[in-house]
This record gives sequence, structure tokens and C-alpha cells, in this order.
Amino acid sequence: MGAAPTPPAGRPAPRARRPAPNARPLDVRGRMPSVRTVLGLLAALAACGAVAFLGYCVYFDRKRRGDPAIRRRLRDKRRAQQRKAEGPGAQLWDPAKNEKLQELFLQEIRMGQLWLSRGECQLGVEHLSTALLVCGQPQELLKVFKHTLPPQVFEMLLHKIPLICQNPP
Repeated sequence: MGAAPTPPAGRPAPRARRPAPNARPLDVRGRMPSVRTVLGLLAALAACGAVAFLGYCVYFDRKRRGDPAIRRRLRDKRRAQQRKAEGPGAQLWDPAKNEKLQELFLQEIRMGQLWLSRGECQLGVEHLSTALLVCGQPQELLKVFKHTLPPQVFEMLLHKIPLICQNPP
């Protein structure tokens, strides 16, 4: 049992094979790793990564909740947003709460359009200026008027603005 088998007569002895230089790595038993083994390793790495990520999330959440400055910063941020909302750029009237003002606004716009279509520019400008006075966002309405009204009517409306601000209807 101890001797290696001898080759048959006339044949040369087989040479030991050397691995090719571009051969794939072998596992411990000298075999190529199977797809199942590789997928198992990838699954284990993914599970470790997920556990590490969750641990990171829990750590920083506890750190955030334990920080007394967080609540102060959040409170200051909310107050700053409220001040900004209540500031000069805020909407002056809410159409849902002031249906009467909204109806008056729409009626004045319609009347102004009607008089302008009939050729009565002075009466049309009168109604449009009233609508401008009642409007919650007069700058936006002026931009719309600038693009929709004829230039001479828009000029009349611009000259009317100081008068309606002094003597509201």
C-alpha cells in the first residue's frame, strides 16, 4: 500500500500539474468556491451592515433626544417661522374666512372688465382700483393687470392708486 502505482510500460509518467497563472482561487479543500458559499458570505456581510446601520441610527437618536439644546433650537426655529408668516409679506386676508371680501373683489373685477369692454375706461378703472384696494395681494394683481390691460388703461389705474389709498370707498 505504500507505493504509488507505476505507469504501464511504454507510457511516460504523468507530470504534476501546476495551476495556470490566471486560475481562480481555491478553497481550503483545493476546490473552487461554490455560488452557494459566495452568496452566503454576501448575505452575512449584508446582515452585518444592516445591524451596524441600525445601531448607528439608535445611537444618534438617543444622543439627539438627550440633548437639551435640541428642543430649544426646534422651538426657536418654529418661532422664527411664525414671525416670518406673520410678517409684512403675509397674506392680508384669507378668502375662506372672508367670503364677503372675496365676493366683492370678484364683483369689482367683473364690473371693471364690463365697463372696459364697453369702452368706458374711467368707470372700468374705478372698479379695478376698488378691486385692487380689497385684494389681499395687490402687487400680484398689479402684475396681472400690467400684462392684461391696455397700456393707457394701466397708466390710468396707476394714477388712481394714490387717490384710493387716501380716500377708500
